Amino acid sequence: MAHLGARLTRIAPGVVHIVLPARPEVTQQHGYFHAGATSSIADSAGGYAAFTLFPENTDVLTVEYKINLLAPALGNHLEAVGTVLKAGRTLTVCQLEVFAAQDDGARKLVANGQQTLIRVNRAEH
Repeated sequence: MAHLGARLTRIAPGVVHIVLPARPEVTQQHGYFHAGATSSIADSAGGYAAFTLFPENTDVLTVEYKINLLAPALGNHLEAVGTVLKAGRTLTVCQLEVFAAQDDGARKLVANGQQTLIRVNRAEH
């Protein structure tokens, strides 16, 4: 996330927001945010949302996710929102949303998806 220039902007139990400012390095040839950058922040937002509900000494890994790119992602920044839908002992399911935001506060949903994560115990050395 640091390489992309993304940052966490909200952390609450079961919900995480990540913002990615527009830069040439995260856009494609037409000036839209690249699908890879859009997907990366969505995956991380969901992963961190799940992680907020996990016990100490555990980690999170994505098992699978699906994302639908609904509209060209054009704006001042993207905001990914990961929300836990169902937290289990082993598997957790999250909703993923990505919004393109303008300087004037206008927001448009540009991607939506679902993700399954697994809770793993940290290896003790």
